[in-house]
Amino acid sequence: MSLAFVFPGQGSQAPGMGRDLADAFPIARHTFQEVDDALSQRLSRLIFEGPAEELTLTANAQPALMAVSLAVVRVLATEAGFDLGRRVALVAGHSLGEYSALTAAGSFDLPTAARLLRVRGDAMQQAVAPGEGAMAALLGAEAEQARAICAEAAQGEVVEVANDNGGGQVVISGAKAAVERAIEAAKAAGIKRAMLLPVSAPFHCAMMAPAAEVMADALSKARMVHPAVPVVANVTAAPVSDPEAIRELLVRQVTGTVRWRECVAAMAAAGCTRFVEIGAGKVLTGLMKRNAPEASAMAVSTPADIEAFAKTL
Repeated sequence: MSLAFVFPGQGSQAPGMGRDLADAFPIARHTFQEVDDALSQRLSRLIFEGPAEELTLTANAQPALMAVSLAVVRVLATEAGFDLGRRVALVAGHSLGEYSALTAAGSFDLPTAARLLRVRGDAMQQAVAPGEGAMAALLGAEAEQARAICAEAAQGEVVEVANDNGGGQVVISGAKAAVERAIEAAKAAGIKRAMLLPVSAPFHCAMMAPAAEVMADALSKARMVHPAVPVVANVTAAPVSDPEAIRELLVRQVTGTVRWRECVAAMAAAGCTRFVEIGAGKVLTGLMKRNAPEASAMAVSTPADIEAFAKTL
């Protein structure tokens, strides 16, 4: 039974996440402190106490979610003797979760990942002026259908598939007017539900090109080594281990589609029959039940979850 670790993306954050880990395990406290030190910010206080509005800011949510995921990974290593490099076949993460996956697999050290995600969050927020972009969820749509709707609605503006999450859940992103036209086109096409999402910028589309340039520069200066296990990249849905290829794919990821449905399919095709979501929330676990119904899936984020997972080893 091959095991895959998957790491959540933005939207899974909530005040209080990771606090019980920090209360229970010194290694978790050290992890949050290491991120605080890297960012010269008491991000841990924001993670544990909120307010939610500040935690949800892209520049905070991205390193915060990575910190929680890495706290879980380190607790598994120290308390359960879990060797990720030996026990896990593949890792993958949804959008920013790809950085968590790479850090868990040792490609980035924790301070480097925290600083990269702060840069990424700031750059993505600043790439498009407030109110100019939007994102929408098309529920009951498949990716090809969503692409056709975007092509019809574009009218010279950007509107693209941002996330192909699978199970009939597609997110589109682009210029606000074009996204609104796509919502109307989706309704006319009989899509079950099409709705704007409460996000601050149009992520994973061509409008993020300025952020991709910022990340190309930041990643070129970041130290990176081969991960202990391959990471299945968002933009190719294929395993990769070469650091230079990973750098390029992380830059492409800023403007590219998160091909999550295909990432899961690739891991299943590689023999992964057990998926464990590491970090805040259970979004990916829910998607897993739709994308790989024959596989088992569980979420690990609390001391009780860690105990339950350890018993399955």
